[in-house]
Amino acid sequence: SRLRFTPFMTDVPSDASPAAADSVPPPLVDRFAQERASTERLLSSRARIEEELGKAIVGQRAIIEQILIALLAGGHCLITGAPGLAKTLLVKSIAQIFHLDFRRVQFTPDLMPADVTGTEILLESGGERRMAFVRGPIFANMVLADEINRTPPKTQAALLEAMQEHQVTAAGVRHALPEPFFVLATQNPIEMEGTYPLPEAQLDRFMFNVVVDYLPEDEEVEVVARTTQAKKEQIQPLFDGSDVLAFHQLVRSVPIADELVRYAVRLAASSRPRQASTPEFVNDWVNWGAGTRAGQFLVLGAKARALLQGRAHVTVEDIQALAAPTLRHRILLNYRAEAEGVQIDSVISRLVSAQKAPI
Repeated sequence: SRLRFTPFMTDVPSDASPAAADSVPPPLVDRFAQERASTERLLSSRARIEEELGKAIVGQRAIIEQILIALLAGGHCLITGAPGLAKTLLVKSIAQIFHLDFRRVQFTPDLMPADVTGTEILLESGGERRMAFVRGPIFANMVLADEINRTPPKTQAALLEAMQEHQVTAAGVRHALPEPFFVLATQNPIEMEGTYPLPEAQLDRFMFNVVVDYLPEDEEVEVVARTTQAKKEQIQPLFDGSDVLAFHQLVRSVPIADELVRYAVRLAASSRPRQASTPEFVNDWVNWGAGTRAGQFLVLGAKARALLQGRAHVTVEDIQALAAPTLRHRILLNYRAEAEGVQIDSVISRLVSAQKAPI
C-alpha cells in the first residue's frame, strides 16, 4: 500500500512558473527560505559537530546521536550509566557546541527543592521591606541534573513543572524559564547504593532514556592516553540559542506518512498489558506500559533523526531505531519478569518484531 504523507507546508517547485510562485503568500515564502537555510546549516555542520565532540568524547556515536536528536526535537534526556563513563563531560561538551547558558546541579540527599528552583527572600531597601524571588540554577538554557536519583523524590519533583511547562511557580507567581530549555539528567543504575527511583510522572517527561555502557578496549585505551597528557583541545561553539529554536520548528516541519504515525502509536500501545491487541509476553512480563507521550516522542524523534541524516521524510527505520530510548523508561516490568531475568531492552526488541510495519 502507498504511504499517504501529511501535508506540512506549501512548497514551491524549482521548475514552477512565475505565476505559480507569485501565488504563494510572502510569509510562506519567507518561512520556506528560513527552513531551507536552517536545514543547510545543520547538515553542513554535522561533520563539525562530530569533530568538536571528538575533542572531548571518544566513541559513543549512538549515544551522541540520540542526545542530539532530543535537543533538535526540544526534548529532555535522561542518561543512565555507571560512574566514570563521561556522562557529565558529554553534556557539558554539547552545551559548549550549541553555546547555551549552562548550569550544573549536583543532586545529593540533602538537596532541597528551593536549591533547584529558587526561593523568596526578604529584602530591605530605603526603609521598606519586600519579598524578592532569587532564581535558582534551573533558570538556564541547559540544566545538567547530575546524579538525579541520588536525591529524594521531594527534590526530584521540583523539576516536574519546569520540564513540562517551562516555568517555575513561587508564592503564586509564575516565572518563565529561558528558551530554549533542556534538562539533561544523569543517573546511576538503581541497583547501586544510595539511589532513589525516579517517579513515573517524571520519567515520562524525559524524551529519551539513553544508556551509556563501557567502551571497547581500544577506545578506552585512547581515553586513558588522551586524558593523562598535558595538551587539551578547546571545543568551539557552532550554534546559539536562536539556531536551536529554529531547529525545533524545522523538525516539526518534516513530513511523515499517516501510516507511520499510526505505526508509532500502535508500537507504544502494544506495551500496555491487558489490551485487546497486546502480545501475550507483555501480559506476562509488564505491569505498566507506555502512554501517549511515547507516540509523540517517537514521531518527533524520527523526524529529527531523518533531518540529521539528510533525509526529507521519515522512514520506518527512524521509528524503530528510537524505540529503545523512547520506551525503556516508560515500561515497568513485573516481579515475574525480574525473577526470570528479563531485560527491558529485550522486551522492546520483541515489541518491534511483533508490530507489523507499513510497507
